[in-house]
Amino acid sequence: MADSTFDVVSKVDKQEVANALNQAQKEIAQRYDFKGVGAEIDFSGEKILMKANAEERVKAVLDVFESKLVKRGISLKSLDAGDPFASGKEYRIEASIKEGISQEHAKKISKLIRDEAPKSVKAQIQGDELRVSSKSRDDLQSTISLLKGYEDVDLQFVNFR
Repeated sequence: MADSTFDVVSKVDKQEVANALNQAQKEIAQRYDFKGVGAEIDFSGEKILMKANAEERVKAVLDVFESKLVKRGISLKSLDAGDPFASGKEYRIEASIKEGISQEHAKKISKLIRDEAPKSVKAQIQGDELRVSSKSRDDLQSTISLLKGYEDVDLQFVNFR
């Protein structure tokens, strides 16, 4: 009998991010506490740029965006937001959406599988994802439940065969 496998990936639905960004833009334009502080949020290529004339206001813009992401089912582990920094008369926060599993996290995950998963389970790093295989489907399911507790990256499990 052939091995059963599944892939561990970290993907984000770009359309849901765009929808969350549009909702955040609308809320920022309408909210009274953002009037007259130059608060805005924009998406340019890979970066999301938040601006306001005070550090607290730009953090509030980030908070609005995070709440919209959560409502759309996107994990905050996928959002990589920097610290507020002054740029002229305004404060800015640059953020990006992380996709794929970095080599460093892939190595940590495969070590976790080697150490704590059933012995028949093997993991291979394939680019920005992990392929996990075993003869036993039950072992694979217990490995999935083990990996659901991994905190550093938002993980999805696909191609369960």
